[in-house]
Amino acid sequence: MLVDARIQAFLDYFNQLSNSNLSSTQAIYHKEVQFIDPVHQIQGREQLISYLEHGYQRLNYARFTAEQAAVTGNQGFLSWQMCLSHPAIGKGKEITVHGCSALRWQDDQIIYHRDYYDLTEMVYQHIPVVSWLTGKVRQKMADK
Repeated sequence: MLVDARIQAFLDYFNQLSNSNLSSTQAIYHKEVQFIDPVHQIQGREQLISYLEHGYQRLNYARFTAEQAAVTGNQGFLSWQMCLSHPAIGKGKEITVHGCSALRWQDDQIIYHRDYYDLTEMVYQHIPVVSWLTGKVRQKMADK
């Protein structure tokens, strides 16, 4: 798949990200970035770095693969698959999460980043009681 250079830089950044290289965030994210995901809403690069530092503290690894991407002007969209391992999720077993990112650039840096993904796929289905409960809810919804 041919990918816009800015999307490729975004993928490269996250595929190389660790607590030891968070300073690279300054090259890709605008100082006034707005970051939103299903758990947090963050304003500013320094808050984003703190969020990533916390998130990557115990993470064994996370790898992102692009599925589809589109860029028009200073706006982009990327659907991705993330394979990750975290000791607090599924006992460290690798899990796969599908998601997408909406991006906007200003001055060649990301000024807006919103991630969409299913928290059930990422976390809840790996917690035994919660997994059972969400499974029952899905089953009820499918029956209707």
